[in-house]
Amino acid sequence: MAPTGKAGRYRGSVKDFPNFNANQDAEALYNAMKGFGSDKEAILDLITSRSNKQRSEISQAYKSLYGKDLIADLKRELTGKFERLIVGLMRPLAYFDAKEIKDALQGIGTEEKCLTEILASRTNQQLHSLAEAYRDAYERELEADIVGDTSGHFRKMLVVLLQGTREEDDVVSEDLVEQDAKDLLEAGDLKWGTDEAQFIYILGNRSKQHLRLVFDEYLKISGKSIEESIRGELSGDFEKLMLAVVKCIRSTPEYFAERLYKAMKGLGTKDNTLIRIMVSRSEIDMLDIREVFRTKYEKSLHSMIKDDTSGEYKKALLKLCGGDDDAAGEFFPEAAQVAYRMWELSAVAKVELRGTVRPAADFNADDDAKVLRKAMKGLGTDEGAIIDVITQRSNAQRQEILRTYKSHFGRDLMADLKSELSGTLAKLILGLMMTPAQFDAKQLKKAMEGAGTDESILIEILATRGNREIQAINEAYRAAFHKSLEDALSSDTSGHFKRILVSLALGNRDEGGEDLARAHEDAKVVAESLKLSDVSSGDSTSLETRFLSILCTRSYPHLRRVFQEFIKMTNHDVAHTIRKHMSGDVRDAFVAIVRSVKDKPAFFADKLYHSMKGAGTDEKTLTRIMISRSEIDLLNIRRVFKEMHEKSLHHMIEKDTSGDYCKALLAICGGDD
Repeated sequence: MAPTGKAGRYRGSVKDFPNFNANQDAEALYNAMKGFGSDKEAILDLITSRSNKQRSEISQAYKSLYGKDLIADLKRELTGKFERLIVGLMRPLAYFDAKEIKDALQGIGTEEKCLTEILASRTNQQLHSLAEAYRDAYERELEADIVGDTSGHFRKMLVVLLQGTREEDDVVSEDLVEQDAKDLLEAGDLKWGTDEAQFIYILGNRSKQHLRLVFDEYLKISGKSIEESIRGELSGDFEKLMLAVVKCIRSTPEYFAERLYKAMKGLGTKDNTLIRIMVSRSEIDMLDIREVFRTKYEKSLHSMIKDDTSGEYKKALLKLCGGDDDAAGEFFPEAAQVAYRMWELSAVAKVELRGTVRPAADFNADDDAKVLRKAMKGLGTDEGAIIDVITQRSNAQRQEILRTYKSHFGRDLMADLKSELSGTLAKLILGLMMTPAQFDAKQLKKAMEGAGTDESILIEILATRGNREIQAINEAYRAAFHKSLEDALSSDTSGHFKRILVSLALGNRDEGGEDLARAHEDAKVVAESLKLSDVSSGDSTSLETRFLSILCTRSYPHLRRVFQEFIKMTNHDVAHTIRKHMSGDVRDAFVAIVRSVKDKPAFFADKLYHSMKGAGTDEKTLTRIMISRSEIDLLNIRRVFKEMHEKSLHHMIEKDTSGDYCKALLAICGGDD
């Protein structure tokens, strides 16, 4: 039997088959491959329902009975991804890992992601077995091959991990925790350049329990997570490897859940990654991976495999998955604990919000006004000069240019820009020239104009702006359109959705910290409202009002605590529960509030990604977010975007837009991560 997980419980999805008989199974496989064609269903049913140890016994029995190599016969009879999966299952884990690494090192270029995944996630014993299996299978030393095929700090860290000497003692010294956190801080953020050796030594050798406490201490003394520092201090494959190590220290199942999700999301499937993880984790922690996957991505691993693969390959993967967590519609307790920890991290992280557009040094409004006038005078327009000035000035500086332009030339700069520019570039440049409040007010007005209302814009703006921003929007709306925003929302929306928007548009959110006793009571109201509590308030209308009031008026720190208390009470994550029990615009508004509370840059990164993925680009959303976040948190959004989607925001804009519009967006983006 394979190793056990938490509290001695077995956490694999594949178990020893009862009443196992190696000779009978060998005969069944021989018959399935005999004659013309092969019975693939029989092969996958048998192999996916036997443990790795039992499969090894079947291989031996097959050799004894028929004088043939079972793996060679399977390779001959099967093809493609299905063959890779079945043959992978037939190898002992150490030999499977050895083959994956050998393939990653062979040919032109090295598959660094495969090396990173295996060496960052395996235990000391698994790493020792891997080195022995590699030596046995290829008559070569794994370390020598890795050294010969990689370079720099990436190579050094791989070699350190390969030694399999990570401390395994759970007894932790508080003094050493504090010292390691201090050493990491001094090796990175507090140093001119980075002392990579210190990162390699501490992250490559200390025990998991010790390092988790080091990461907590690091956050406390630096105000940022270890991941944020690694992204800022390291680069390339070395950065990715160190982030993988940190993820595996925090939660190996969470690391693999993320790898599986990224292997299947979007166009195309990364089958090598999918096969490698499903094979290698099926007898270790597949149940834990499934639980984390269900919590993090709000869909089961089973359903994503089902949607993303086909044929016998799909059937075999689903057997290894071992069950559909959507079927019961409930979270596992372990998954709830992961959700709780995510809220905990959200609560303690002191993230410094940073925009990409800052005030220009040596700013001179007169000079800029003249450059802009010259760019629009005579035949043709110098769009490049306009972009260079407007995207590289802060909003306050742009307002000064507007006034100077009027006093110098007696002309309205906005009107001149409108007449000289067109299309998406005009919308972007004119949006940048407005104050943030004027821009948001105009977006809200346009969302409510004409036939139908664009509820997603109303939600995006009102659910993510702070009190002062909301109050400024109200003033700008009344000044521009001679009507209060509240009246406009009331006449254009209805029901609970209207109540939510009007409440948000008042800008009355508390700005204090958390109140634990009150958070517990609020969590009970949320649970009752979402029908997850046995306690009945008796008055459903009153309950709905209280629920709305909690989400629309409590402070962000307090709501983080409410959502943690909610998980403790119900074993559910609040965003998933709202999606399950609500519908339409009300659901979307409440989910936007929850996501904004949890991680506002991630909310906007997701919206930007969806505005550009697939066929066509949603320029309205892209333009709106790039303008509105450029001086607030676009740098944070860029970092989250890269982490979530494994491509930079800069790269996606470059690929998805063109011409001067693209040039202006890239200038606002401020760099390629």
